[in-house]
Amino acid sequence: MADFPGKVNTQTSSHEPQRSFGFPSIGDANFIKTIPGILLLAEIVVGLLVWALISSTTYVTFTAYGWVMFVSVTLWFLSIALFIMLLLSLDEKLLSVPWPLVLFVFYAVATVLYLTAFLTDAISVPPNWHFFHGHLGASAIFQMDSLRELLFL
Repeated sequence: MADFPGKVNTQTSSHEPQRSFGFPSIGDANFIKTIPGILLLAEIVVGLLVWALISSTTYVTFTAYGWVMFVSVTLWFLSIALFIMLLLSLDEKLLSVPWPLVLFVFYAVATVLYLTAFLTDAISVPPNWHFFHGHLGASAIFQMDSLRELLFL
């Protein structure tokens, strides 16, 4: 027993990286928990409701709803693209882009477009006897909610 050393190191050295199971950490998952992230998600959901309500009607017969459809679908896609860019932290990787200015211009243009689409939608809602009165009235309300979220962002 005298040959056995008193202190034995049982640790093995390995140069393999530690493996984690699940999704790789590509972006900033905490962005969803921030106020801008929550408002952007709410904008995406409400924008989806707007263009879903408009598209479920015969909006082709009402020419004003073509503008509302264009604004809602375009800004919905742009909001999704912005959400993905901010979720993947591309604003930290693309340092040459002035992100505060880009976000300001996006939200200013989106506010003006949503305001014009809301006014067009609200003015063009047909009378109570029309079959799609509820759909088109609800789309005007959700359009206003999208506008309100943009103003608080």
